[in-house]
Amino acid sequence: MPGSRAAYSVRLPRPHRPQSRAAPVRAAERTVPWLRVAASYAWRLILVGIAVYGVFSVLGSFQLIAVALFVALVVTSLLRPPTDLLARFLPRPLCVAVALVGSLVLLLGLLALVGSAVAEESGRLAGEFRGGVNRIEEWLERPPFRLGPGALSNFQQQVTGYVATHRSALLSSAVGELGRVVELITGAALALFASVFFLHSGERLWAWARDRLLPSGARPGWDRAGRAAWRSFAGYTRGIIIVAGTNAVLVGVALLVLRVPLALPLTLLEFFAAFVPLVGSPVALGVATVVALAGRGPLTAAAVLVLIVVIGQLEGHVLHPLVMSWAVRLHPLVVAVSVIAGSIVAGVIGAVVAVPLVSVVWAVLNALRAVPP
Repeated sequence: MPGSRAAYSVRLPRPHRPQSRAAPVRAAERTVPWLRVAASYAWRLILVGIAVYGVFSVLGSFQLIAVALFVALVVTSLLRPPTDLLARFLPRPLCVAVALVGSLVLLLGLLALVGSAVAEESGRLAGEFRGGVNRIEEWLERPPFRLGPGALSNFQQQVTGYVATHRSALLSSAVGELGRVVELITGAALALFASVFFLHSGERLWAWARDRLLPSGARPGWDRAGRAAWRSFAGYTRGIIIVAGTNAVLVGVALLVLRVPLALPLTLLEFFAAFVPLVGSPVALGVATVVALAGRGPLTAAAVLVLIVVIGQLEGHVLHPLVMSWAVRLHPLVVAVSVIAGSIVAGVIGAVVAVPLVSVVWAVLNALRAVPP
């Protein structure tokens, strides 16, 4: 404007600012946190599952060796306390021989006693079973079953005719099972051979494997995990022996009171069946129910059914919590799922091995989680 002072403008330089470029956001960071954590656990669990499947596949290929070593560990866990007790007075090899030979003599004597009892009662039992079958047939003809007369006789004739028709096929399958008998004898010999060394020098075998196969930094953790696994396995084995023995004594007394035929063999069957938790005892008592029904009638069979319920409740709510409390105690749901999963994978052997395997794994995890002083 006229008469005004001249105006000067100065353009100040702008401060240098680096051009900020947005860092690329990874796809994993655009997800919610819980999904990222779940995905991280998922692929790790998949890898662990693949490793476990590979281990079980290898063990399945060498099933005979795995079962023999498992039996050897069971024998070792049972005979280690008396062997250590005898080692205070006798040399270690002699203690091992006394423990193994004494246990074999006891087992063979028990089997001979059962065989002699069956042989003595065979003649009387044949007549009782024939009368029992007739009583069962008359009972089934009444309500609510209302089966036709001679239903069991016709069924027996059908079974006899089937056996006569397929005699050659049954004979060939029986001959094929001789290989199983040879495998059983071989596995028993291997289990006995391994038990000798486990009882004599199990600590030295473990120390050799730990020092030769593991790096020095991993030895303390593996040693702690191995000792926890052995304590859990030995405790479970001794506990299940106590539970099976208690069940067998109760069942034997009840069958003798009810005058059920073959009480002693059925008691022995109950003892061995109790090694399959939650399943073995009902199956063995079911066999006892059939024998009681054929030999003593429906009332005695009903009493044996009541015995199944009582023994099951006693085993599940009293014996297992009390006896297994000093070993690794597992929830009944975990035991049931383990038994079913083991039976699916490996049949009867899997059902027997499943629960001690789960208890050992749980003990190892607890031992590795604990921080040593």
